Amino acid sequence: MEFDKTHEMFRDSLRDYLETEIAPDVQKLDKQEMTKEEAVGYLRDLRKLGIGFDKETAQDYFGDLSYYVIGSEEIARVWPSLNVMLNMSFPAMFANWASEETRDALGDKLEKGEAIGALGVTEPGSGSHSSKPNTVARKDGDEYVINGEKTWVSNAQICDLTMIVAWDEENDAQDMFIVDQENSPFDTRKLDKLGWKGSPTGQMFFDDVRVPEDNKLSNAIRNLILEHGDLAEALPFPNEMVDLFLSHKPLNAIFSFMRTGMAAMAVGIQQAAYEDALEYTTDRETFGKPIAQHQLVQNRLYKMKANVETSRLLTHEAVEKLSNADEESRMYSSLAKGYACDKSVETARHGVELYGGNGLSTDYPLERYYRDAQTMTIPDGTEEIMKLIVGYEMTDLSAYA
Repeated sequence: MEFDKTHEMFRDSLRDYLETEIAPDVQKLDKQEMTKEEAVGYLRDLRKLGIGFDKETAQDYFGDLSYYVIGSEEIARVWPSLNVMLNMSFPAMFANWASEETRDALGDKLEKGEAIGALGVTEPGSGSHSSKPNTVARKDGDEYVINGEKTWVSNAQICDLTMIVAWDEENDAQDMFIVDQENSPFDTRKLDKLGWKGSPTGQMFFDDVRVPEDNKLSNAIRNLILEHGDLAEALPFPNEMVDLFLSHKPLNAIFSFMRTGMAAMAVGIQQAAYEDALEYTTDRETFGKPIAQHQLVQNRLYKMKANVETSRLLTHEAVEKLSNADEESRMYSSLAKGYACDKSVETARHGVELYGGNGLSTDYPLERYYRDAQTMTIPDGTEEIMKLIVGYEMTDLSAYA
């Protein structure tokens, strides 16, 4: 993947914002979950930089996935929690083509890119198994009645809408449904976790929640095609990626997109840990010389640098495959997610140990990098699931059971 001057200008502007507005206070900001008001404020700031989910901004940001991978890496390098809130709001894009009731309820929030979204996949009893969800959607007239529960949902408590995976009883198949809090209110409960402390996470409870039939994703896609004749004209993604969305199960295509972003996030965390460790080891002295002059310290720095660069190259290859709807897109996104997230834990651990006792202190960022890195290994598919997906894509043999 090659970046041109426009990409570099975007990266420089984003990095300047992050270093100026976020980095000085990030240790304090990350101690508690951001509020909805704070999240909307960040969305406004990022939209000015060309990152957002309103139709105009999304067309540019997601129309070239180079911007997406740059944004994910740069934001995660400073504050992964902010990137989680941002990227997990992507279902707001699909709300632009949901029912009139949902579009009216969200109103200016959609137009201004200030609608906070969420994606509900994981359930208490299913974990990584999402092919047959226990959450069900029953057709009743021109509505669907949804019952079920989702857990470990980013943005759960602050979202304006969520897109959930449910079993469509009428068609006896998995589908996704857009549920907005205004017309179809649902309950949530906060969950605490190891890392990503600034990112709200919770459970969602659906008890006879009614949504219009056009809020079923397959219906929304059908309506889009009828209206535009070509789905690629409506969705803010490269045409090739839209083809991937149509040729694969939509959830698989969405996961390929999300996992590539997760890999980029893992690269950003690694980059931060490496930069801090390099600065610390060249400044701190023992026995009359910088600790970076000791052989075993240089060995750790070598491993950190190698992890960062190999993870970045693999992530860029995954983005290239995804942008071109390559038949290996699913394999490479899973490979990049699994590898980069695993190496982010290793890289952050090296950083903690190079800092010595200070690496355990909450006054320094290394312990936060380590917690955030460890949190990367589970959402959007555990490392073990990534290995099974890659194995299946290589052999065409399933080892899930």
